[in-house]
Amino acid sequence: MAELIQKGNQKVYDGYKSFQYLEADVDYKSYNLAKEVGRVPSFSYPVTDEQENEVQTILDEDLMISMHEHTFIAPEDLSQFYEFRRQGRDFTAFEALSHSGLDVIFENFMDGTAMITSLAGWKWSDVIHDLGIRFSDIAHQDMVIKAERIEDLSRAKQEGKIAFVGALESASMIENELDRLDVLYGFGIRTMGVCYSESNMLGSGLREPNDAGLSVFGKQAVERMNKLGITVDVSHAGDQTALDTIETSTKPVTINHAGARGVWDTKRMKPDSVIRACAEKGGVIGIEAAPHSTVSENHPHHNIDSFMEHFEYTANLVGIEHVAFGPDTLFGDHVGLHDTLAGQLSIKSAQKSSMERVDYVKGLENPAECFPNIVRWLVAKGYSREDIRKVTGGNILRVLKETWAK
Repeated sequence: MAELIQKGNQKVYDGYKSFQYLEADVDYKSYNLAKEVGRVPSFSYPVTDEQENEVQTILDEDLMISMHEHTFIAPEDLSQFYEFRRQGRDFTAFEALSHSGLDVIFENFMDGTAMITSLAGWKWSDVIHDLGIRFSDIAHQDMVIKAERIEDLSRAKQEGKIAFVGALESASMIENELDRLDVLYGFGIRTMGVCYSESNMLGSGLREPNDAGLSVFGKQAVERMNKLGITVDVSHAGDQTALDTIETSTKPVTINHAGARGVWDTKRMKPDSVIRACAEKGGVIGIEAAPHSTVSENHPHHNIDSFMEHFEYTANLVGIEHVAFGPDTLFGDHVGLHDTLAGQLSIKSAQKSSMERVDYVKGLENPAECFPNIVRWLVAKGYSREDIRKVTGGNILRVLKETWAK
């Protein structure tokens, strides 16, 4: 069987660590952070040696895009999380990402927990601070580049680097100010969710018992995002708000991290009607892997097989041209972080209370582990190179070319 190591698509990495240009405990307070690699036992999806060679060839030659990740490193002691986030300084796992196999990452920051001035998150000044600090760190190293145009994605692949696509999961911070979308575009944001699980000025989030759909202001915001070249996302929107958004947008809309409600019946998953509408508009659905999300009756213990069941269901429903992967993972104890932020981020309203609990999602534990195992699974199941190329990058690239066009 294949060795439990990752070999393909190693990036040009010089050992840079976040904020090494500053002095710890002088310029900022330091915390013990979780391990980037080896926090839990590593797992390599079982393939033959011949299949592993094919996997490495795919990782080396084809564009690998994750539609949704959080590449920050959580504190080891999660009781410190609120204090840690009030500092407004997140550390990026550059070393781990250097062997993730990824060429492009939709970096979603942590702005639902941007708590510099408010524990509620999503405040305009806090989000701007958060973006500025992260982009300052990125500007001091060479492996990760800030992706603002389509050509940045292919350039990253060619140069052995990783392109970060600036992403926000909600537009809550714009309040009722359309021009704030322009400001965020200027900062480098290229994809944005209409709302998080709670309602905002644009529409209803998935936790709301009554979904009134996209508001008049929401329609104006979608139109502005279309004009600017910001890809519109409905991952956390309520069903009617998602449908209204897809109808309003003149360009394809994404569901960049979710699963199929036809496989696992929770509000966090999307019903067939929303998945079909997204695909019919030319959009793409990225399959989610955060703990206790893409579970299935066939695989109640959340792992890569239950995750891929959502992938296959969605591909069979709307065609493989409209499916990709947005694992939504991070570096640290993801389950513990969900428990810490259960009320803050409406975690419990998106999960079944009766589900089988896991400590972590085996095979999809962090952004460095996901794509090598996803590709291994696809190769082991006999997917063609053409189809693998579509779902690991090609489908997303098609949508970005349409939504980022000037």
